[in-house]
Amino acid sequence: MSTAVLSVRLPEELKRRLDDLGSRTGRSATFYVREAVESYIDDLEYAYALRAEAEAARRGELKTRRLDEIAAELGLDA
Repeated sequence: MSTAVLSVRLPEELKRRLDDLGSRTGRSATFYVREAVESYIDDLEYAYALRAEAEAARRGELKTRRLDEIAAELGLDA
């Protein structure tokens, strides 16, 4: 797998915590930053996609249906 370099500025306290964790585990701070980004990026992408979809719905750009229409279609309108 090829890699790219990304420079990130962190608060000193966070950098200290990463360095301490690395010292205790024998891993680098870079390892933990990469792990954090990999575990969180899916959630970020999903959240931003949902936000964009909600905004498109508010602007009337998406076809939507009312809940009572869906319930009736599914036979749940009792």
